[in-house]
Amino acid sequence: MLLTDDAPASARMIDPAFRRAILDGLSRSPKATPPTWFYDRRGSELFEQITDLPEYYPTRTETALLKAHGAEFAEAVGAGRAVVEFGAGSARKTPHLLRAIRPAAYVPIDISGDFLRASSADLASSFPDLPVLPVVGDFNQPLNLPAAIDGLPRLGFFPGSTIGNMEPDAAVDLLRAMRRLLGKDAMLLIGMDRIKDRDRMVAAYDDAQGVTAAFNLNLVERINRELEGDLPIDGFAHRAIWNDEKARIEMHLEAVRPLHFHVAGESFSMAAGETIHTESSHKYGERDERLLLRAGGWEPVRDWTDADAPFALVLAKAD
Repeated sequence: MLLTDDAPASARMIDPAFRRAILDGLSRSPKATPPTWFYDRRGSELFEQITDLPEYYPTRTETALLKAHGAEFAEAVGAGRAVVEFGAGSARKTPHLLRAIRPAAYVPIDISGDFLRASSADLASSFPDLPVLPVVGDFNQPLNLPAAIDGLPRLGFFPGSTIGNMEPDAAVDLLRAMRRLLGKDAMLLIGMDRIKDRDRMVAAYDDAQGVTAAFNLNLVERINRELEGDLPIDGFAHRAIWNDEKARIEMHLEAVRPLHFHVAGESFSMAAGETIHTESSHKYGERDERLLLRAGGWEPVRDWTDADAPFALVLAKAD
C-alpha cells in the first residue's frame, strides 16, 4: 500500500538550495558542485542505465550479495522493523531485502520526487501488505520520518556505496545524523566499495558507451534549464580520474576551450582545461570502513563481501 502526500503545488519553482549550491560551487577555486544535484528525473534515469553497464560492478555485486544472504540478514536483523532507505532511487535492490526480513513498513527517502513516487508505487504493488511511506527530501538535511512508524525499531538501508560520495568528515556527520534519526535499537545496512584495481575502478566511472559522461553533462543541462544558464554543452568534457592520495575516483567537467557563461544572472569564466569537480567516490579498506562507522556512532556487527569485485555490505548497530 502506497501512502504519499500530494505533489508540490508548483513543480516549476526554482529550488533555492540548488541555486545556492551551484552559484557557490562555481564561485570557488577550484570549482566544485555537490553530487546531490545530479538527480533530477533525467539524471536519475541515466544513473539507472549506469547500474546496468558491464563496467559498473557495484550494483550487480551488491544485488548478488542481497540475493545470496537473505537468510543471514533475517537472522541478524529480525522481523518487524521499519526499513528506512536513504537515497532510494528506483529501489531495484530493495525487494531482495524486504522479502528476506519481513519488515513492518518501508520508508524510501529520495530528493527526486517524481522518480521516488513512481518507484514507490511499483514497489507497493509488489508488496500489497507492506505500508510504503515515501519521503521526498535530501537525506543530508534534517528530515522527519512518518508518524506511522513511531515506536517501531528501525533498519537504515544505505546501499550503493553512496557514503563514498562524501568527504570523510561529512560522511561521519551523516552517519551520526542517521543514528539520531533512526533512534534507539536501530541498525544500519550499508554498502561500501573497497579499493581494488585502478583501471577497473576508473572504467566504472568512464564507460565505453558514454552513459556516465551523459550523466555528468546532464548537470549542465539542468543548470541551463532551471537556473537560466547559458553554459555550452559542447564546451565541456567528462573526465574520471583516480586520486590515489585520497583513495577516491573523481568526476570532473573539463572546459575544452575558454568559456564565459551566466547562471542565475551571474557571470563566470573558465580557462581551457579548468574543471568543475562534480563527484568523488571514496573507496575504503576493511579497517577504514569500520573506523568510519564507529566514528559515526555505529558498531559493525557483520559484513558480507564478494571476492571477485571487493565490495562490502556491512551491518552495524547503534552504538
